[in-house]
Amino acid sequence: KTAGFEKVIKMIDEMVVNLKNEQVADDSKKQYCDAQLDQSEDTQKQQEQSIADSEKAIEEAEGLLETLAAEIKALTAGIKALDKAVVDATDQRKEANEEFKALIAADSTAKEVLGWAKNRLNKFYNPKMYTAPPKRELSEEESITVNMGGTLAPTPAPGGIGGTGIGAAAALVQIRAHSSKSIGAPPPPPATFDAYTKKGAESNGVLAMIDLLVADLTKEMQVAEVSEKDAQADYEKYVQNSADKRAQDAKSIEEKESAKADAEATLGKAELDKKSKVAESYATAMILRDLHLECDWLLSN
Repeated sequence: KTAGFEKVIKMIDEMVVNLKNEQVADDSKKQYCDAQLDQSEDTQKQQEQSIADSEKAIEEAEGLLETLAAEIKALTAGIKALDKAVVDATDQRKEANEEFKALIAADSTAKEVLGWAKNRLNKFYNPKMYTAPPKRELSEEESITVNMGGTLAPTPAPGGIGGTGIGAAAALVQIRAHSSKSIGAPPPPPATFDAYTKKGAESNGVLAMIDLLVADLTKEMQVAEVSEKDAQADYEKYVQNSADKRAQDAKSIEEKESAKADAEATLGKAELDKKSKVAESYATAMILRDLHLECDWLLSN
């Protein structure tokens, strides 16, 4: 009986030892589970924050790309519009310059006609003021012909107004325009060339009218020249300012294109980082799943 009881006691002692060993193992396993769960959960939180950071970087890069694309588009459209405006301004300047040249030419012709008319009137009214046309200069061949008693071929008439060679159409238009706005109808011509007593008064009226017309034409030409000079200066300044603006915008486009390339590189890197971090987060989630399967029962008991 004593031997049998000792055997039971030994079995109980061994059982107690085994229970103690199991408890030590369980305690060690609990510590392991707690540590691994805490570590994995912390890792998962860090990975989730890292993924959120990558998503924010992606969003910022996409927003920057959208902004840069819109700015580049606006600058490109602005340069195109500026180029068209310069072309239009150039066409307008050419047209205005042609009008200026036409006005100067017409006024100059009109002044020549008026000068010729005044000189012809002086021939009759004020002979001392009359300027005779220059004598024809003979060539060497013509001089020999005359010296030998020959006759020269008639000189063709120069045409124009009264054989002056001055263009009639433009001159008369300018004279008529200025005479209609400067003075009333000219005084009537002398009743007869024999009315010598009235010659001085009548000539003074006609010559004064011519001088007034010439003065009006001269003033118009001066005003036109000043306006043309100012318009040309404004045009050149506008073209220079436009060129500066175009160069500045072109430089801005170049800088924004470079920034756009950098943003695209940043976006690509952020997308790759996110993909890598998502994979890491998934692996951590699998580890947590296995730890919960392994440790949840032990930790709850």
